Amino acid sequence: MTEGNSTLARRRLGRKLRGGRLGAGLTLQQSGGVIRVGASSVHRLERGLVSGVDDGQVAALCRIYEFDAEQTRDVLALVEEGEGVEWWGEYEDVMSAEFRTYVGLEGAAREIRSYEADLMPGLLHTPAYARVLLETLYPDEDAATIDRRVRLRMRRQELLEIPDGPGFQAVVRESAIRMTVGGPEVMAEQCERLVEASFRPNIDIRVLPFSRGLPMREGGGPFVLLDFGSDGSGELVETPLVYIESFRGEQYLTEPDVVRKHREVYHTLLRNTLGPESSREMLRRAGAEFESRMDESPREA
Repeated sequence: MTEGNSTLARRRLGRKLRGGRLGAGLTLQQSGGVIRVGASSVHRLERGLVSGVDDGQVAALCRIYEFDAEQTRDVLALVEEGEGVEWWGEYEDVMSAEFRTYVGLEGAAREIRSYEADLMPGLLHTPAYARVLLETLYPDEDAATIDRRVRLRMRRQELLEIPDGPGFQAVVRESAIRMTVGGPEVMAEQCERLVEASFRPNIDIRVLPFSRGLPMREGGGPFVLLDFGSDGSGELVETPLVYIESFRGEQYLTEPDVVRKHREVYHTLLRNTLGPESSREMLRRAGAEFESRMDESPREA
């Protein structure tokens, strides 16, 4: 099973169950009553956030949704497919259910487009840069747990190194390469990391300089666009989506109008970036400036 397939299977299962429930005119609470769980559990099942799905419960839902024999077989096959063991299972203690879903979707994507306003793209973090951010985000966690979070982030980056991995493009505002995270040494290494990565054929790093202002009709924070391509029959493998992560949690936006708007914003930003070589040159200069400051101050938070 390729990476991400179990996540996609759980999401397809969720969509089929939601369609069946709505077609039957039932509420989340009514469906939950049939299988003796709460409405929130049914909602999570329909969002593809539940692993270890009970096939007996799913079969019961198929009956009340009046699925025919073929529909029921298809749904139960998705239950089995959704139980595939993925590499990130060993990190479940430091991942929310929503983030586990995102990592699975990230692994299944054909194209990943990222807009970063203040930080470097997560898939290109150095261990030192990632550690500073994670220590700031989780100040009460011990060193061993932070180590696991750093290893998880580094493991995710292997996605960009496999031969049939996704294309990755990032629009990075100049503020992200000017703001000191962890001190000059950390930043110099991080800038060099982006320069090196930008030479890979599947990676495109574009810097949006201060001189271009904010070329959007509306302000907005960072987001990621995931596209999954089509299967052999020409059908979409998975609905394109927008992923937004903040201190309030993770959001998955799949409404066509919302995805279209974010895609338009992304392309507006992209049109105003520096070209690939000019972006590399700005990153090189920023890295050199941080190197010149290495002896000036201790590590900064």
